[in-house]
Amino acid sequence: MKYYKIITILVLLIVGTSCEKELDLEPQQSIGIGLATATPENVNAILLAAYDIGRNTTPDNLNPLYFGIYSGQINIAYDLLGNTDQVSWNGTFEELRDIFNKAMVNDNVSALNIYGDSYAIIGHVNTVLDNLDKFDDAAERNRVEGEAKFLRGLVYFDMVRLYGQQYTAGATNSQLGVPIVLLPPDATRAVGRNTVEEVYSQVLSDLNDAFAKLPGTNGERADRYSAKALLARVYLQQGNFSAARDAANDVLQNSGHSLTPTFAEAFETDDNTVETLFSWVVTNQEGTNESNTHYATQALGGRGGDIAITQDYLDKFDSALDQRRAFTYPGEGVSLGLTLTSKHARQFANATPIRVAEMHLIRAECNFRLGSAVGLDPLVEINTLRGRSLAPPLAALTLDLILNERELELAFEGFLVNDYKRTQRDIDGLPFNDNSLVFPIPQSARDRNPMLEQNPGYN
Repeated sequence: MKYYKIITILVLLIVGTSCEKELDLEPQQSIGIGLATATPENVNAILLAAYDIGRNTTPDNLNPLYFGIYSGQINIAYDLLGNTDQVSWNGTFEELRDIFNKAMVNDNVSALNIYGDSYAIIGHVNTVLDNLDKFDDAAERNRVEGEAKFLRGLVYFDMVRLYGQQYTAGATNSQLGVPIVLLPPDATRAVGRNTVEEVYSQVLSDLNDAFAKLPGTNGERADRYSAKALLARVYLQQGNFSAARDAANDVLQNSGHSLTPTFAEAFETDDNTVETLFSWVVTNQEGTNESNTHYATQALGGRGGDIAITQDYLDKFDSALDQRRAFTYPGEGVSLGLTLTSKHARQFANATPIRVAEMHLIRAECNFRLGSAVGLDPLVEINTLRGRSLAPPLAALTLDLILNERELELAFEGFLVNDYKRTQRDIDGLPFNDNSLVFPIPQSARDRNPMLEQNPGYN
């Protein structure tokens, strides 16, 4: 993805350079927002800058305070927070160690970075949505609106799962989530936290709008099936199994995407594959793959195996023939003796993809729970996925076997803690709704906005 840096720099100067990136972002430069949003090209550039924040593109170090949370940081946080016996932490980053140990404090740097960058993306997106009248071409206006709402839905979905307790199907879900802000940045605005129910409603509204507005294909940016795949993920997290099944089935039947012929082919490339429904594009000039940073050896661009695979995880496989089990390599140098995943062995690979394999797992699980066979019988579907990795077929299914298949197929991709929470399994000896499994609201944000109530255990 080659971006026009001059436009991006202009947009970051106008909209995104406040060092206080939380809820109170506002333009700090002398150029007026009216000029910055005067043309379709400028509004498109603001949208482009939202993508750039997510993937850690900071032209000429203009704003080094953006951390590229979608280049791997959120997924790493999910897997460290959800770890029971799957990985070991061997690094020196205190904030990541504390997430791994479920011992965060209210100024945890990762919690601060994710919170700040999330609202920076939302601020850009809201500015775009407030200026759709600049587009005379209906198709372009719909595309821009769809991409903006996809990004906002994605960000709020991740935020409500990190900073709020798990959604419970059939309950009021009045537990606190995060503040919903739908207007362009304004430093005078102070907003309290919305409920988890309200945030999920906003996420579904944005993603359904995105699906309706986006084209079927959209290059390397979000398209309608990116939105539908994310909807399947959201419905599954809510326990809305029929909606999750049908959304996943729509993607599998109509997106034109399919599984790569082998498991390794989904990862042994820097570019998107036929299996990729959406990813954050990284090149050797722009963006950073943070998963590579923390999972890979120094020779492959990483820090030397901050996160390594445990024998307990490998023991979850029922066959030595399963290529997913063997998709590892031995550490060397500072990581000597460690077993590392080959999923993040490429320094400039695109980051945090939404994959077709996830859609198969969602459809199979939901069909099994509902006693249906929409698209494919669940046993056939699971065995098809296993067959790609040369794992022997299962004779029968149980829910535990399906959940184990999710853990084997999607390991180290940011699913762990949320899968354990939605199925109400203990995490490292803690109940799924333990307060230490929820991120703190950053204290610096609360200092600026007294309406932000802290999560229990972090005052």
